[in-house]
Amino acid sequence: MPTIAETTVEKVQWVFPEHAGAPGQIHGGRMMEWITHAGTLAAARVARGQVVLGAMDDIDFLHPVRVGEIAILRAQVEYVGRSSLEVGVRVWAENVATGRRSITLNSHLVFVSVDEDARPRRMAESITPADAAEAALVAAARHRREQRLARFARREPVARGRSGETELPRTSNSPPTAQAEHAAPATTAPATTAPAPTTIRWRSESVRPVLPEDALFGNMMFAGKLLMALDEAGGILCMRYCRGLVMTACLDAMDFHSPIYTHEVVTFRAGLNHVGTSSLEVGVEVLAEKPWAGEVRHACTAFLTFVHLGPDLRPRPCPPFTPETPEERRRWDAALVRREQRLERVKRLKAAIANERLAERE
Repeated sequence: MPTIAETTVEKVQWVFPEHAGAPGQIHGGRMMEWITHAGTLAAARVARGQVVLGAMDDIDFLHPVRVGEIAILRAQVEYVGRSSLEVGVRVWAENVATGRRSITLNSHLVFVSVDEDARPRRMAESITPADAAEAALVAAARHRREQRLARFARREPVARGRSGETELPRTSNSPPTAQAEHAAPATTAPATTAPAPTTIRWRSESVRPVLPEDALFGNMMFAGKLLMALDEAGGILCMRYCRGLVMTACLDAMDFHSPIYTHEVVTFRAGLNHVGTSSLEVGVEVLAEKPWAGEVRHACTAFLTFVHLGPDLRPRPCPPFTPETPEERRRWDAALVRREQRLERVKRLKAAIANERLAERE
């Protein structure tokens, strides 16, 4: 059985203008796609077969990766369950002129080993910690798994009716294997699509087909491409509201309730939840549709935070927003709770990185 170090995959990518969102810096959705690339490589090698993304923890962008810099993504498998794997991904931005590397973000993704029918497949092997440091990584991964299971248990009833801050079509059953092995892929019962909420002033909807080129394993849509499109949907709404450029600041932890297949249609419903001094929170609900059958199911719901940027690419105040309807006030209040959690989370992340740097110097 491999050690954690032996599962490491490193993806090195030069950031070109085609990868940019705001002028001169990488598109947040593109970085999410790259994170998923690296994580899938590491997970598939250990699983020795097909894997799909079942869940991901919070992603906080500590600073942007700029055009002309090198993005270095290092992924490693830190936990193996019955059919799931947790992969940790860390991203650095390297300045070519100085050689200096800065940590851009940390992320943990849960993949599920699946068979040809997209059903969970038992892992053939696990990992063996090589030393105390790797044993600590496994222990931390087990703790995160328990937190995810608790999160999924809280969100599952909501996903069957209303998912947090967005309207959902109702389904008659939940993913049967997700809670057991955490977010394992499963299909939900067909449902008739629900109308978009009408008590939200700032919202938008976009639709796109899933093409064969969007699939990695078989006919399932690659999650990285879904995350890219999801981020774009949220960013477009924010740009329309701010009438300016925005940059992705974070993506809250999320679970994937159902795989999406080629030739299906994906709908992204974005709604404005909260506006701060220079940041905005948007909720994006993703629906997968079989247009030939009229069946719609909930794939996932994400909460993203964007920062309004001025011409100098520095944070700029957002236009003020006052919630007026009961639905807007409900969304605003829920967003305030998540905002406090994000601030505390980023504070802990920065402290952990600072401690790592001190340890490296000693």
